Amino acid sequence: MTDFFASCPKGLEPLLSDELTRLGAESVKDTVAGVLFTGSLETAYRACLWSRFASRIQLRLAEFTVRDDMDLYLGISAQSWEQHFGPTASLAVDFSGTNDAIRNTQYGAVKVKDAIVDRFNKKFGRRPEVDKRQPDVRIMVHLKREMASVGLDLSGPALHQRGYRSGTGEAPLKENLAAAMLARGGWQGEPLLDPMCGSGTLLIEAAMQATDMAPGLLRQQFGFERWLQHDADLWHSLKAEAQVRARRGMNKLAGSLKLQGNDQDARVLARAKENVSRAGFDGVIQLQQQALEQHTNPWPNERGFVISNPPYGERLGDMPELLKLYQQWGQILRQEFKGWRVSVLSASPDLLTCLRLRTDKQYRLFNGALECQLRNYLISETAVASTKQVAEDFANRLRKNIKQLEKWAKQEGLEAYRLYDADLPDYNVAIDRYRDHLVIQEYAAPKSIPEQTARQRLLDLMQACIEVTGVPGANVVLKVRERQKGEQQYQRMATRNERMAIQEYNVSLLVNLHDYLDTGLFLDHRYTRRMLGKLAKGQDFLNLFAYTGSATVHAAAGGARSTTTVDMSRTYLDWARDNMAHNGFVGRQHRYEQADCLQWLAQCRQQYDLIFIDPPTFSNSKRMEESFDVQRDHLKLMSDLKRLLRPAGTLVFSNNKRHFKMDLDGLAALGLQAKNISEQSLSKDFARNKQIHNCWIITHQASPTP
Repeated sequence: MTDFFASCPKGLEPLLSDELTRLGAESVKDTVAGVLFTGSLETAYRACLWSRFASRIQLRLAEFTVRDDMDLYLGISAQSWEQHFGPTASLAVDFSGTNDAIRNTQYGAVKVKDAIVDRFNKKFGRRPEVDKRQPDVRIMVHLKREMASVGLDLSGPALHQRGYRSGTGEAPLKENLAAAMLARGGWQGEPLLDPMCGSGTLLIEAAMQATDMAPGLLRQQFGFERWLQHDADLWHSLKAEAQVRARRGMNKLAGSLKLQGNDQDARVLARAKENVSRAGFDGVIQLQQQALEQHTNPWPNERGFVISNPPYGERLGDMPELLKLYQQWGQILRQEFKGWRVSVLSASPDLLTCLRLRTDKQYRLFNGALECQLRNYLISETAVASTKQVAEDFANRLRKNIKQLEKWAKQEGLEAYRLYDADLPDYNVAIDRYRDHLVIQEYAAPKSIPEQTARQRLLDLMQACIEVTGVPGANVVLKVRERQKGEQQYQRMATRNERMAIQEYNVSLLVNLHDYLDTGLFLDHRYTRRMLGKLAKGQDFLNLFAYTGSATVHAAAGGARSTTTVDMSRTYLDWARDNMAHNGFVGRQHRYEQADCLQWLAQCRQQYDLIFIDPPTFSNSKRMEESFDVQRDHLKLMSDLKRLLRPAGTLVFSNNKRHFKMDLDGLAALGLQAKNISEQSLSKDFARNKQIHNCWIITHQASPTP
């Protein structure tokens, strides 16, 4: 008896153990991502030919202690490699694992290769060459702590590569994982439907199982075929047996096997048809182009099985466009497939909950490195497709807000406005509309709310939002907003670099909905920007902490004689230039200064007629010499601003600190006077949130009358 090791994706070990036992293996023992077993050479050949779950079959050669790289070299050198391949063969080394002495797998692989070729050079005066892509022999070495295990790969290309797949969709499902889905789902040959079939892998694996077709029968190459101890006669007899079994299985089930796959993507479906043909299942597997929402039960008078690996987002921000898909699918399953069993694989438990089906069994599987859940369901004979609106109270509030705001925004000439701002305590988000897009900003939930509860509410909210507004899921952007410090709001979240132009009164402003926490436009300041535009005619205008320069654009549109835009961020200063150029405002009269605004203020000697400043509530940016707190430091700020403000000039000062208190006495001591216009600066869509910002008009005190 010989020792072997069969590797497999994590989660498939029990299935592989049972399978190897049926194939004649002995001393079968599960390990992580694999199974150890003993058996004859015939057992190993059968495993290569018949295993539906294994990734590779290795002949185990040796184990030895490795405390340093010399131990590794000597241990490999001691193996009789010439018994397995000759000096003219090509080889590759797969090395995995590290320890304190060997910390790099590439270095470990090189030491193994050196030991093998040195042995051949000494014995034959010739050495095997390295071929990493298509080697004659592949050596497998795994290092765990101080123990190295060495094996010879008998598989060649990984065993999940059956030989029928010429192309895949965007998210290919490995064949051995597809076989595991069928096994864990409990499919027994009943009518099978994959409504999002992609490249057809699940259907082909099902057909191979039903017709008793060996999964390795179509492969052109196995690693053992170039092994010196290969028994060609034994292999040919096993392969001939498999061919006979496949023909008998096909003849037995001809016309009775019901397998159907649907997909809405014509290109993907074309690849699926190629794969089906290569597998020899033309006429056995039916494929048709169909969108999910058009699905009906192809066999309404029978009980069958629905299985699928639908698309799923790896991040919560990717999910809005998928929510409706899963919700619709759940409705279709309850309506059309009563009495059927359903098995769905997804890396997103959140999306699976959107099916709103009761889980019968659940398994943890891995699609590559991605952890997934396989959930099995039994659709009740009395299941009813729900007509109740998800998150109904939120949906009703959103409808009410849309009715109140949509007409107003159109009359105002606004394409971006707030639809909802934590109106209901259970749905703690802000929702902004940007033309045909929505940005949902989730506020951090209170610690008293369980994480799963908050997450489910968010998923329900997104579903309801898409349904009520009619905005496609692909146009919904989800962001998580927490209390910000310093320039945290400026940190990049993505790199899509997609901008869209938004109309605001008589100007057009560029926004980026995806890449940053904020979009480049603070919607609550639109009345202030419009006011600046009205005040700016013939004025020299200064915009401090300018962000993307939207206030500068309004001032320029209002006829400002000159504009100066100051911000510490190069990214946002360039954005401000783009905003100005987008509206046709270019020329030397428009200046842009990249600087710490506080330092710039202290050094500036120029004066302005109109100044707008919207500083952060707090900042301790590394690019600033000192921290800044708007409540603590606003008088010092005003002292510098007074120097820059011409005698008849106007300073518009705003900030977003809740309960900010202007030091009016300190301001008077500086010779300034202030008028609070916070309430007048709030537009209709922010009327509920009186604390979203403060806004003041500050001027020099009038000279006393003699």
